[in-house]
Amino acid sequence: MLMDDLQLESRRYLASYVMFNQAVADHLKLHPTDVQCLNLLTVEPGPFTTGRIAELTGLTSGSATRLVDRLEKAGYVVRHRDKTDRRRVRVEPVPEAMRDLMELWSELGEGWRAMFADYTEDERALLYRHMRRTVELSRRQIARLRGEE
Repeated sequence: MLMDDLQLESRRYLASYVMFNQAVADHLKLHPTDVQCLNLLTVEPGPFTTGRIAELTGLTSGSATRLVDRLEKAGYVVRHRDKTDRRRVRVEPVPEAMRDLMELWSELGEGWRAMFADYTEDERALLYRHMRRTVELSRRQIARLRGEE
């Protein structure tokens, strides 16, 4: 019974996050995937290329190029030729635009921090483990759906 409830609640959880992401994207006048790409640019190690962005987002190279085009047009990133390999183009976040985005994330994150503060250290460790495992499972499921596995 609890397993059935957990599966239903996880679907609600995922749907609520997708809708939250859509609201953030609407607020910023961006595509939802663009918002998550910007999010990944703040948590993943660089340097970034369009290929690396494709890898992080699970997009095709063509879709990742269009995503970078949109982010460049919106002023969030710039492209620069790599100084050591002129064939390679680096995608670099624009600090001022990212600062504004990080302020929004910080403001929205206050509710998350308050919610997490209500948990014990052991419960937070379980939540962290769950989130890490969810990220890994999602990567595998994406590869499976794309026939890459």
